[in-house]
Amino acid sequence: MVLTLGEACKSVLETADPKAKLMQARAVARDWRLGRLEHSFDTQMPDHPARPDHPELLAPRFMPKRRKAGSDRARIAMLHALAHIEFVAIDLAFDLVGRFGEQFSRDFADDWLRVGADEAMHFALLDRRLKQLGSHYGAMPAHDGLWEAAYTTRDDALARLAIVPMVLEARGLDVTPATVERFEAQGDSASARILQRIFTDEIRHVSAGTKWFESGCRDAELLPKYYWKVLVNRHFRGAVKPPFNDSARSKAGLTRDYYMQVALS
Repeated sequence: MVLTLGEACKSVLETADPKAKLMQARAVARDWRLGRLEHSFDTQMPDHPARPDHPELLAPRFMPKRRKAGSDRARIAMLHALAHIEFVAIDLAFDLVGRFGEQFSRDFADDWLRVGADEAMHFALLDRRLKQLGSHYGAMPAHDGLWEAAYTTRDDALARLAIVPMVLEARGLDVTPATVERFEAQGDSASARILQRIFTDEIRHVSAGTKWFESGCRDAELLPKYYWKVLVNRHFRGAVKPPFNDSARSKAGLTRDYYMQVALS
C-alpha cells in the first residue's frame, strides 16, 4: 500500500525518540525522492509533536543562566541548545509539508523535504559532537519557543513561512558567524566546522522560505514585503533587531527592504 505524503509527514511528528525521528525523517525524504509516496494530504497534522522524556522543556524565563563564556560547560550548553533547535526544526519542515503541501505545487514538497533531511543531518552532527565532549542531547533543559511559533501559525501557510524561515531561521544567519569565530578562538575547530556547515545550509533554507512566501503572495495578489511586515507584527512576539547579516540574508533573497522598517518600528 502506497502511503500518502501527508501520512508520511505525520509519522515524523509522531516519533518521539531523537534517533528514530531523524531516521524516519531521512526515510520519508528518500521515499518521496524515489516516488514511493503519493502527493496527497488526507491526514491532519498534530498540533504538538511527540517529544522524548529528555530534555526537560522549560518556559524561556525558567531556563538556567548561561555559563561563563569560554568554559567547556558553556560550549557544551551552546551545542545542546543548537541541537534542540535542529531537533525541533525537523518537525517544522515536515509539518510545513504535511499541513500546507496541498496549497502548493510538488516543488514545495521537494524543497521542504530536502530541508527536513538537512535538519536531521544537522541534529545528528551536533548530537555526535556532544557525545564526543562527554555529553548528549537531553542532558540539559531546553525551551519550546520555536514550536510555539509553529503553533501560532498553524492555520496560515504564509504566516508560517514569514515567521519560521524568514524571521527565526534568518536570525541564525545573523548570529552564527560570530559563534563560529568564538569556537575557533577557543580551539574547538570541530564544532566550528559543524556550525559553518549548518550556516551554509540555512542560507538555502531561508531562501526556500522567501521563495515560497513570495509565490504564495503572488497567487493571493498580495505585496510580499508589505504583507510580511503585517504578518510579523501580527504573529511574532519578539523583536526583529540588529545586527543583521545583510550579505547572507541577501543571498537568501531576504533583502533589507523586508526587515529594516520592522526593525526600526
